[in-house]
Amino acid sequence: MSVINTQVKPFKNQAFKDGKFVEVTERDIEGKWSVFFFYPADFTFVCPTELGDVADHYAEFKKLGVEIYSVSTDTHFTHKAWHSSSDTIAKIQYTMIGDPTGQLTRNFENMREDQGLADRGTFIVDPQGIIQAVEITAEGIGRDASDLLRKVKAAQYVASHPGEVCPAKWKEGEATLAPSLDLVGKI
Repeated sequence: MSVINTQVKPFKNQAFKDGKFVEVTERDIEGKWSVFFFYPADFTFVCPTELGDVADHYAEFKKLGVEIYSVSTDTHFTHKAWHSSSDTIAKIQYTMIGDPTGQLTRNFENMREDQGLADRGTFIVDPQGIIQAVEITAEGIGRDASDLLRKVKAAQYVASHPGEVCPAKWKEGEATLAPSLDLVGKI
């Protein structure tokens, strides 16, 4: 079953952000765009490259009013230890959610049950808490924060321009489409 167009389920997790342990719940995402960036585990190989890439683009996400939440089934203590020991992870200013019970990961239907690890999954959530986009990649395939930015901009554009859609490779400022009978078979 797809989680697209479904409401984020209630959750309460401990996280590491700005040198502190904080609690994060579904109330924290109300009224703003959010990205839940799931990854398998701290202290691994592809994961730090992805998290570092998102960290490098974090200011751009913030300008769009988007908050980033990275999530793994590690604890918030492990996130703090990783943040303190890796130059790449030390760049992170966004919230790093610990999900040792796997409940949040399961809420997004993103759990590898046989391993107790999250899949490499990205979820774009609108201000109403509705999941608008999902990307899941295999273990060895890293994601690209610049493409995630493009997808967020497309989701925000579509949300603010009912009746318009963004075609493949759409970038901010480019032409969109207005689906109609006149377009059928013309594209």
